[in-house]
Amino acid sequence: MADLNTPLSAILGSRTTKPLEKAFEIRTIGDLLRHYPRRMDERGELTDLASLRVDEDVTVMAEVRSCVERDYRNQSTGRRDVRIEATVSDGRGSLQLVFFGGRNRWRTRDLVPGTLGLFSGKVGEFRSRRQLIHPDYMILQSTDMAMQEADVFARRLIAVYPATKDVRSWTIANSVGIALDSLGHITDPLPDELRARHGLMGLDAAIRAMHQPDDRDQWFAARRRLKWDEALLVQLVLAQRRARAAANPATPRPPRAGGVLDAFDARLPFTLTAGQREVGAVLSEEIAAAHPMHRLLQGEVGSGKTVVALRAMLQVVDAGGQAALLAPTEVLAAQHARTIEELLGPLARAGQLGGADVGTRVALLTGSLGAAARKSALLDAAGGAAGIVVGTHALIQEQVQFAELGLVVVDEQHRFGVEQRDALRGKAERPPHVLVMTATPIPRTVAMTVFGDLDTSTLAELPAGRAPISTAVVPVAERPTWLERAWARVREEVAAGHQAFVVCPRIGADLSETEAELDAELGPFADEPRQRRPPLAVLDIAPMLVEGPLAGLRLGVLHGRLLPDEKDRVMGDFAAGRLDVLVATTVVEVGVDVPNATVMAVLDAERFGVSQLHQLRGRIGRGSAPGVCLLVTEAGEGSPSRARLDAIAATTDGFALARLDVEQRREGDVLGAAQSGRRSQLRLLSLLRDEDLIVAARAEASELVARDPELSAFPALAAELAVLQADERTSYLDKA
Repeated sequence: MADLNTPLSAILGSRTTKPLEKAFEIRTIGDLLRHYPRRMDERGELTDLASLRVDEDVTVMAEVRSCVERDYRNQSTGRRDVRIEATVSDGRGSLQLVFFGGRNRWRTRDLVPGTLGLFSGKVGEFRSRRQLIHPDYMILQSTDMAMQEADVFARRLIAVYPATKDVRSWTIANSVGIALDSLGHITDPLPDELRARHGLMGLDAAIRAMHQPDDRDQWFAARRRLKWDEALLVQLVLAQRRARAAANPATPRPPRAGGVLDAFDARLPFTLTAGQREVGAVLSEEIAAAHPMHRLLQGEVGSGKTVVALRAMLQVVDAGGQAALLAPTEVLAAQHARTIEELLGPLARAGQLGGADVGTRVALLTGSLGAAARKSALLDAAGGAAGIVVGTHALIQEQVQFAELGLVVVDEQHRFGVEQRDALRGKAERPPHVLVMTATPIPRTVAMTVFGDLDTSTLAELPAGRAPISTAVVPVAERPTWLERAWARVREEVAAGHQAFVVCPRIGADLSETEAELDAELGPFADEPRQRRPPLAVLDIAPMLVEGPLAGLRLGVLHGRLLPDEKDRVMGDFAAGRLDVLVATTVVEVGVDVPNATVMAVLDAERFGVSQLHQLRGRIGRGSAPGVCLLVTEAGEGSPSRARLDAIAATTDGFALARLDVEQRREGDVLGAAQSGRRSQLRLLSLLRDEDLIVAARAEASELVARDPELSAFPALAAELAVLQADERTSYLDKA
């Protein structure tokens, strides 16, 4: 008998196997049987031909009265083709069966007049005749057994598989049937007591019922069991990560009285929120421990994560170590460096004129630094003069060395590949403490699955004095005058002494990578029909605004193709109030802090994803004046894109929007599978709908690993786990 590892070609032959491999990477029986049906259709009760209704799914038992082959002209190709027309009757009514294409000629051998059969499909009508197009059917061998076979056929569920134009669902179903017939008993990797505790069916029964269930209850029970397999294996990987991380030695970095951190706290011009103090105490305790901290810090836009991270970095500096802050863009890296230097003041100029007696230095390292600045930053990092090194991907280059790297802070983690984060962590002699930050709130079950080897802290409280932000959708296709009002609102804010952002999806007239990035952000919405015109571009919109609705205002332009000095100059001018309006791409999405900016107009807002729009909106209202975000769109009322924008306008709750984001995007994207270009390991498990199951699987995994870290008492489960860990698609779990 075959097993799950048997090559599919051994039972189906290469002619059938090659299309499956090309379309779905299916190579073994196990691959095929884990290509699960997306739904189960019902053939329906046996139907009287005289009572057929159009668009009804029916199964009829009837006798073939005639079957002919006719020529016709294919309207789509303009060529002559063949169709098979059969008429069937049950004595009270008649029905036409139609099969298009010469490849169906063989059906005339099945549909011989006088033959009794069962026919299943959706009823259509053509020239007042009821018909079934390409129906499923079963020829009944004798009248005596007809009713018995008819009843079985009518009640049988039809598996509908993910398919392509070259590999149809029924081809997959036929292949699955052959595979199940040739398959021996499947060993169950789950411990018996675990299955009994949660009422789970055995794996062999679940695999078979997933494809050929007796009824829907059995199919749902099979789905539940297979979801458990997915959840438990991922949680076991994460439980082992946590156990191994706890066992690794790290250099403790306890707080030191009278150090830079104390001096920093003494000069802070504001009071920390209760949340900042609470999270800060947790970080301080974990950094002082003898095993590495692995913590995810998530918080709403503007909740003060940077200050919390800076205090952790200063504790490491006081203990003789260094901290590296990895940012996704040069604009954000430069912004972080400026913010940290401003917060530290003389504490950031150790050994320099005007520096404090107790202090450190801040080095900025990006890919476009000049030779002299780059050399200075490299020397400060390697020699230890810079206790804090801020940078982009340039930090992970081979020539970048640290004297004693003790803490790695990754900002906006979703913008980095796992290899980049892991490379920076590898620059420390001993495992460093790791703090991962995100301003994109993460639903609990997503955090448990994607970041399950990280402890999680949340900053939900905004600092005192932060103004509220209102959001409005500006539907220019339906109400074109609203766009004029939007520009008038920008002028009003500027007249009141405030500043504005105008955000566009791309830089210039050519279709840049920005749009591809937006499509990736949109997930399933990238498949919506694209507008015929290209996305609005900064270099086109800026002159239009200068000559039109914003004439007389001081406009600046910011995008990723500007040279670093030019970016710094533009941002400096905007922050200092020398510009009224900044027309930019999403380079302003994170980290840009201009408290005087109170209004933002996002053009072609439907081209952005939920989390991206929430991030952009967080750039305004950072001072005492309220902010307003205008989502300008041509998306029509009732469209999915418009519904997404309306949802964003309805709430500023980042966690509610995070759930919406996960619901609307492929979960493979959420899990990071898109980084490797491969399919997600989670075929059935929903990170939002299966919360209770994930929580239960996490608890079981933690107990199993605590009792038996290598699962030596459960060899079948350990083997399944080894396969998962060897798969390159799970590298994000290992390195996140």
